Amino acid sequence: MDFLQLPKRTSGNRRYGLTSIADFGTPFGQLKSILDDYGHIIDIAKIGIGSAYVTPNLQRKIDLYKEHGIKPYCGGTLFEKCYQQNKIPEYLSCLRRLGIEWVEVSNGTLDIPLKERLEIIAKAREHFHVIAEVGSKDSSLEMSISEWKEEMNLFLEAGCEYVITEGRDSGTSGIYEKGGSVKSDLISELIKDIDTKRIIFEAPTPKHQMFFINAIGANVNLGNVKLEDVLILESQRCGLRSETFYLEDCHANHLNQTPAHSME
Repeated sequence: MDFLQLPKRTSGNRRYGLTSIADFGTPFGQLKSILDDYGHIIDIAKIGIGSAYVTPNLQRKIDLYKEHGIKPYCGGTLFEKCYQQNKIPEYLSCLRRLGIEWVEVSNGTLDIPLKERLEIIAKAREHFHVIAEVGSKDSSLEMSISEWKEEMNLFLEAGCEYVITEGRDSGTSGIYEKGGSVKSDLISELIKDIDTKRIIFEAPTPKHQMFFINAIGANVNLGNVKLEDVLILESQRCGLRSETFYLEDCHANHLNQTPAHSME
């Protein structure tokens, strides 16, 4: 089908408009079937939490993702486990052997000093594309808006390709309230001052995804997307769902303001 006027989507080896899925143990055969149909609308694949360490057929999975042009990486929890046990060099060496070219530096479970995270990023950038996550998985820990902005800007200045806003796979911490609602005031401030093309917003449910699509546009970067939701998400991005039906080519104004960085 190619006759409707829809919001223009980025395509190919996208730099923004990314869909980053979370793989929490999809069996290899099932994954192959999913990617045969939907691989073209997936850009990044996070092998969730620390599951890569115990995943059967891990090398085959990594190779399969790469065959479909999808960038695989390991969840930040595995990075933090390696940090806790002073095994970061071994971890990075293992990633290189596996052919993984992306690494996440996170702070979701441990309280890793900012200076140390920046030092690890500087070292990892010698061989990897680096993504840094901002925010805690503990919903009782609050960061001020200025702290969010400071960390995100420092990571981007340090050479990270993207920064991820913590949301967990449940959507109940980081950029979300305990009950799952989006901290819209925080998002409003972040998109004023930081290039949204460099932010991956964790949005684990269609409800969360619709918020960011309406707030920023069809080509917002979204992470922690469930594999079974990737076609729903692409439909939402294209204005093919009631909640995004009137989506325009550039961006909507869900936050009652114009974001500083357009997404055309």
